[in-house]
Amino acid sequence: MGYRHFASLLVAVALLSACSSKPKNDYDLNYDFTALRSFTQLTPQPTDDPLSAQRIQVEINNQLTQKGFVENTASPDFNVAYALLTQDKPKDSGLSIGLGTGTFGNSGGIGIGTSVGVPLGSDTAKIQTIQIDIVDPKTKALIWRGSDSYDFDAGGNEKAQDTAKAVNRILAQFPPKK
Repeated sequence: MGYRHFASLLVAVALLSACSSKPKNDYDLNYDFTALRSFTQLTPQPTDDPLSAQRIQVEINNQLTQKGFVENTASPDFNVAYALLTQDKPKDSGLSIGLGTGTFGNSGGIGIGTSVGVPLGSDTAKIQTIQIDIVDPKTKALIWRGSDSYDFDAGGNEKAQDTAKAVNRILAQFPPKK
């Protein structure tokens, strides 16, 4: 019984880790990030999702302020820009193949089975990718970039929370620890 419990737990952890995304980032290895104290946000590009864009802008300010950075539009140490991309993603096919073995008394057996899911609703899902760029205002050079993606079905409170979590995951890696 202990083995089955352990195997079930292992499968659950693997499935949960597959659902979570890991944000990606890259940065200028020679840049002195310890000198950064203040920021301003650049005017964002027009988007077909203005509600998400507004949420991202507010969340960037919240996260950077919580990290101790001060918003300064007059002479910032770094500029922040972001991009938002929404795409359709095909849903899984729903085809499953299973293989099992078992014993009963002195007998044993092997079984193979398949199942096909019947799609309800749309056969595509939405995926939203957020990219945040940190730019040196003097040289206009990109010094740090982070991005993350998440799936969503509808808007509202759940999407707002997913957007905030994605921005938080991205900016958790800024400034980089050398």
